[in-house]
Amino acid sequence: MSGPALPPGYVRSARHAAELVARDWAHATLAQALDAHGSLFRWAEAQPGREPLQGRGVAWATSLAAGAEGQSVTSVVVRHTRHGGMAAALTGDLFVRPTRAPRELATAVRLAAAGVATPEVIAFTIHPVAGVLARSDVMTRRLPDGRDFPEAWAAADSPTARGAIVEAVAALLRGLSTAGAQHPDLNVKNVYVASAGAATTAYVLDVDRVTFDRGAPVAARNFARFARSARKWNAERALGVGDDALVRLASLAWVDA
Repeated sequence: MSGPALPPGYVRSARHAAELVARDWAHATLAQALDAHGSLFRWAEAQPGREPLQGRGVAWATSLAAGAEGQSVTSVVVRHTRHGGMAAALTGDLFVRPTRAPRELATAVRLAAAGVATPEVIAFTIHPVAGVLARSDVMTRRLPDGRDFPEAWAAADSPTARGAIVEAVAALLRGLSTAGAQHPDLNVKNVYVASAGAATTAYVLDVDRVTFDRGAPVAARNFARFARSARKWNAERALGVGDDALVRLASLAWVDA
């Protein structure tokens, strides 16, 4: 078995017909889970106390006991990867091998190294189907308590709270720009907002299609996609993100509005 070089701290193994890539501290536990259940998704689905999370299909939030003697417990989310948009009806959960999972891992590690807040990929599996096609599961570290941008914006009960969200999203956009990272689907549902005390942090999701090009106008492009999504939600679901908020976001994110 071979594949692209892995980031430091990850290991690869073959488990029957599947390929497992996982953090070194979690690999042994997840190899046993894969052997017992056939997939990481079915393992998560079988865990007591698992919590369903709705998105592009259900994902399972659960706890992973790993490390020395299973003493390290990590909150994780396991999803079965699926296509979105028009491709969903045609290809469903089938991807050309090696699927998008290796790219998601590489991108998440690169973004994190650049200081961009995004979920840590703990593991993924690739399950060949036929010919060049395969299915995959991805396990990420569960983010702190929070909401996606539309829910966070709707729940913000004061101009101060909404201002904190704007500043957090601006920091995210600046981080993406500094990293040269262009997100082709940076919509309001792909930004997750978490607050801890006085700190508000915006995380970027669905990074498997992110590209890197420091020479491109990524700041303007990322902002344009996010703003277009916000205006669409304003029109269709009365989200209430005013032009004043978008102008301030553009200013804080180094974009000429």
